[in-house]
Amino acid sequence: MHLPPGAEQLASLRSQPDLLISIILEQARVIAELRAQVASLTGRVRELENQNHPPAAPFRRARPGDALPRGKPGRKPGHAPGWKKAPAHIDEHIEAPLQPVCPACSCALVAIQPLDQYIEDIIPARKHVTHLRTHQGYCPKCGQVAASTHPRQVSFAGGAAGTHLGARALGVACMLKHQMGLSFAKTCEALKELCGITITPGGLAQLFQRVSRTLQPDYETLHAQLLQSKSVHTDETSWYVGKPKPSLCVYCTPQVTYYRVVESKRRETLHETIPPDWPGVLVSDCLSVYDDATPIQQKCYAHHLKAIKQAIEQGADGQPGSYLDRCAQLLHSAMGMKKSREPRAPPQREEQVRIIKLAAQALLESALVDKPLEEAVRVRLWKQHDHLFTFLEKEGVEPTNNLAERQLRPAVIARKLSCGQRTWKGARAWEVLTSVGASAKQTAVSFIDLVATRCSFAAR
Repeated sequence: MHLPPGAEQLASLRSQPDLLISIILEQARVIAELRAQVASLTGRVRELENQNHPPAAPFRRARPGDALPRGKPGRKPGHAPGWKKAPAHIDEHIEAPLQPVCPACSCALVAIQPLDQYIEDIIPARKHVTHLRTHQGYCPKCGQVAASTHPRQVSFAGGAAGTHLGARALGVACMLKHQMGLSFAKTCEALKELCGITITPGGLAQLFQRVSRTLQPDYETLHAQLLQSKSVHTDETSWYVGKPKPSLCVYCTPQVTYYRVVESKRRETLHETIPPDWPGVLVSDCLSVYDDATPIQQKCYAHHLKAIKQAIEQGADGQPGSYLDRCAQLLHSAMGMKKSREPRAPPQREEQVRIIKLAAQALLESALVDKPLEEAVRVRLWKQHDHLFTFLEKEGVEPTNNLAERQLRPAVIARKLSCGQRTWKGARAWEVLTSVGASAKQTAVSFIDLVATRCSFAAR
């Protein structure tokens, strides 16, 4: 019988089982080494790919309750439906007639009725160029120069600098940059695409500086309105003006937002905006620069509750009935009193405030020597015990500083895009225009119309 190639060797190996086992083991060892090399090379390739393409950050942080079943999306039962209302004015009427016969079988149609639609669209914009010629003359007697003006004029410059943006174009540029938060480059791009207006980022920066000088009186008016308020929320963040040392401070009420860029956040710079004898309530976090800066203050409850949560995460006892749990319950009880105090008579309110102050004193006056995490929270609350319940005693005062943090958030996003300003001229222009724009949004005033009115010669 003819054997296939290798059959004689296989038959020989079968007669020597020890040799066959050693060959099989050697092959298994080689295969294991090769697999280890493949795994090592695969890992190295992935490392090189990650160096060139970093992994994306999580789209959002997981929240407690995300795994819980959600209800049916859309309007809840009993809620009135909502839809876009018909426009207040109509610029064009179009009638699309219907033939009175069926297009399929030519039978006469019955119950014909109109169907109304309102289409809101944007007319393609183009810049409107006006050739304005003014005149000037020289008086030989007194040496004065007299010049004619026009209400649509925005500047006296002529010659090589005689091409300007009109008052409304200035308003649109300021709105895009300082109210909508676009960068200089994107503002220039938006003006070109939407309106056909071409301007460089450097020219736009100089334009904003000129407009900010025009709006300086409005900026000072915001400061005056701020000081007339019963309470002011304040917060701060780092800023950049040629160097990463300055700070951006925000002072706000529900109607006014006032930004200030300062060289550093000190008590003196705070008193430049809020005087030390100001009679209102200053709502802030627990930064030391605010301590005793004004007579009446309210410290943010959100920061206190965050400190309690961090202490529990670091290992402190947070079980029901523990010291930190009682501190949190004290703060939550005070906030609950604020929500339910409106229907109560003044004597009942005063009694409630007195009782909760006694409870806070009993909870905070004794040191916790053997519990450092709880003691840190106790010292924090005891240090601010005079400012814990101001919001219960004063009308219109909130227990948290959320308003200032919300108004500071757009500035933080702008800092991420532009990193701040290179010069103090740019910083001054930014604080003026952004303050006026934010306040206009709070009071439902058109920022475009406001800038256009202030920048035209008709308002001067």
